[in-house]
Amino acid sequence: MTRIPGWLRDKRVYVTLELLGLAVLLGALAYAMRDVWADAAPRLRDASLTDLAIATAIIAGYYAAFVLGWMRILAAYGIRIPYRVALQAEMLSMLAKYVPGGVWTPAARVVALRRFGVKETPVVLASVLLEAGLSAVAGVGVFLLGLVLVSDVDAPLLPLALFGLVVAVLLHPRVFGPVARRLLRPFGAGEVRPLPARTAFELVGFYALTWPLGGAALFFLLRAVGGDPDVAAIPFLGGTAAVGAIVAVLAVFAPSGLGVREASMYGLLLAVASEAVALGATVLNRLAITLVEAVLLLVGALMIRRSRPAVDGAAEIGHELVSVRDSSS
Repeated sequence: MTRIPGWLRDKRVYVTLELLGLAVLLGALAYAMRDVWADAAPRLRDASLTDLAIATAIIAGYYAAFVLGWMRILAAYGIRIPYRVALQAEMLSMLAKYVPGGVWTPAARVVALRRFGVKETPVVLASVLLEAGLSAVAGVGVFLLGLVLVSDVDAPLLPLALFGLVVAVLLHPRVFGPVARRLLRPFGAGEVRPLPARTAFELVGFYALTWPLGGAALFFLLRAVGGDPDVAAIPFLGGTAAVGAIVAVLAVFAPSGLGVREASMYGLLLAVASEAVALGATVLNRLAITLVEAVLLLVGALMIRRSRPAVDGAAEIGHELVSVRDSSS
């Protein structure tokens, strides 16, 4: 397999190219939405603060619930941590996902747990992979189920179905073990034990129940800007939130999926709202997510005193993750 040229592995060049790509993407989206924005802007100025507050509270609840799934994965590997510790680790990774590259989110999770005595780096990284994969499979399932309740949706069904199938195959015990062992070998991984099948199915069911929380948040965001969605559309809206999150993870060049997430969600929201309402809700969704993450990060900063060794550890793990990414290219 052809390796990436040396000049592309320079961190400054890589980050610069990512930021340039992000600027081009955001510029193209702004140009494409210029006419719709004229109708959406008044809706944003007159948005219902009550509906917006309800949506923001639901998003915060979603984040709080999501942590429980990761704790269950860690427990399956014999790592049992208090909810407070898991929440702190998630908060630190929220901050890291705004850094271009996509490697700092798992690095931050590892460093946060190291501060509390959890030093099984390969296991923690494997748990992050499992969390992303299981929640993605559940999200695709919720989206496909939601389509039954909503008509006239122009969605990329085949790519989504294929993506869900590929992820499901990668999560299969006979596949996940060898793949994870190869990816995590630089971190000292030997045999990476896959999750028991029963635990994996339980977690898919759990994540499938969390995505409708995202749908409920979108429901109230649509209402905040003058939309009138049907309550029956909440499962579809949960799937829309899931698709946006999946795209955000795959688009590593965009910090927190900025722009890419919004574009995918806007296109799907057109099935239940007008262009102006869909754009307004999409903008409010980004603002609400950012607000919740900022508040949680502030809480995390008050709860965690980040020491210099932790920062050095994050840099070391991040460099190792970059090396893994480069060697696999």
